[in-house]
Amino acid sequence: MRRSALLCLLSLAILFPNWTAAKHPAPKLSLVARSRVKGDGDKKRDEVRLQTLHWKPHETALVVCDMWDKHWCPTATERVGEMAPRMNEVVKAARKQGILIIHCPSDTLDFYKDTPQSKLAQQAPVVATKIPLERWCKIVPDKEGALPIDDSDGGCDCDPQPKSHRAWSRQIATIEIAEGDAITDSAEAFYLMKQRGITNVIVMGVHTNMCVLGRPFSIRQMVNQGQNVVLMRDMTDTMYNPAKAPFVSHFTGNDYVVEHIESHWCPTITSTAFLGGAPFRFSQDKRPRIAMIIGEDEYRTENTLPAFARQHLGKDFQVTYILDNPQDKHDFPAMSELANADIALLSVRRRLLTTSQLKVFKDFVAAGKPVVGIRTATHAFSNRDNAVPEGKDAWPLIDLDVFGCDYTNHHVNAAGESLRTMVWPVAEAAEHPILKGIGTTEAAMSSTLYMCLPLSPQTKVLMLGRWGDKKPHEPVAWTFTRADGGRSFYTSLGGVEDFETETFQKLLKNGLIWAAGESGKAAGQ
Repeated sequence: MRRSALLCLLSLAILFPNWTAAKHPAPKLSLVARSRVKGDGDKKRDEVRLQTLHWKPHETALVVCDMWDKHWCPTATERVGEMAPRMNEVVKAARKQGILIIHCPSDTLDFYKDTPQSKLAQQAPVVATKIPLERWCKIVPDKEGALPIDDSDGGCDCDPQPKSHRAWSRQIATIEIAEGDAITDSAEAFYLMKQRGITNVIVMGVHTNMCVLGRPFSIRQMVNQGQNVVLMRDMTDTMYNPAKAPFVSHFTGNDYVVEHIESHWCPTITSTAFLGGAPFRFSQDKRPRIAMIIGEDEYRTENTLPAFARQHLGKDFQVTYILDNPQDKHDFPAMSELANADIALLSVRRRLLTTSQLKVFKDFVAAGKPVVGIRTATHAFSNRDNAVPEGKDAWPLIDLDVFGCDYTNHHVNAAGESLRTMVWPVAEAAEHPILKGIGTTEAAMSSTLYMCLPLSPQTKVLMLGRWGDKKPHEPVAWTFTRADGGRSFYTSLGGVEDFETETFQKLLKNGLIWAAGESGKAAGQ
């Protein structure tokens, strides 16, 4: 019986050669890639886009860029050593799927000159290129402008600075080089790709602002040759010294260069595409992670919040943006990124998400994680008439459940009136950390005054506001201990002009520090 069945299968394979392929299709990579479209004016926002790339492994190469055994900067050497074990796991997983691994430890090829991996790269025939593959591709001002960091000092934050800028002799031994891999530091990498019909390139290694962009086997030059390129953003680092502009954390500087690459060169992915779990994070990266969920048409927080983050949060926080889809304002494609955040900042107005997207936010809240809300967050996920179309979900009681209030409406000017909201700290809360650095006098705000009374007994009012001489005075900022045990901070302020006032800037930053708890204390010094 077994022999007859085998003969039958062989006959089918001969008569119908495509049957086996249809039954067992060639594997494909599914890579969730993030890219950015930069806004070109005050009213046009930056867009963060996610797309799923479906690549064939045999048409894909993974380039390991300059993961040296030793760097001239000791702190860079430490970070390479910390990242290398995770990178080796990615390399093994990619190799197992049939992806070509190309190790590119520049200026160390003498160490590998007699290896089969080096000879593999050397045997690839030279091919004509669209643009010459230079030893180094400098910044392209017309395409990308300037880098978002000042690396003019070489990017090392050691004290004292090393005198020599040469230290490497080979690729770090943690990353295994296997049979069938290639080793090169030149245009040979591209020649080998062309020989094998490889059109897709995954780049990882160091450093984003230097080798990862400039080498002949890396981003600028591979994009220029028409290859499909992605950067593995959690498997990279940047040569950046926080003592230089924009004066942010080293790791925020790395985030900024990754955003630059996403805006001007290629999308990025994370190592989770091969290994699952959470993205890699350096042990010295202690920044609380804020996910800013933004989707409203009234107050332009898609512009004001990123600007605020760059000015006030870069030293202390990691910020991710979860924006609504410009083609469907009720769709938040990157909502899954909230799962990796420590704090949610909500600036959304009357959006009805899919059940799965709203569940991500509800699960975040149910886990007791902190939430900061501004302005329209009290009515983020509901319609005025509470109607919910098929396929969508709502949270009409988010004002009560998450922020401990009952939002009903806002004060408006009567005919001929021109009133502004005047706000002041509550005397009993003067020592609260959210009010640190905020004076006791009244401040004028552009936002109309919300009506949010009554408040839950679990709230603590920090600031009050008045609309002209009208009463009652309304609370404009408070904390709330939720039923799930988590903490929330809410302010009904958040208009465009509010972001220009020192009172609101301090209020919002202090609120985020408070929400971060112990991990935010250093930021509050």
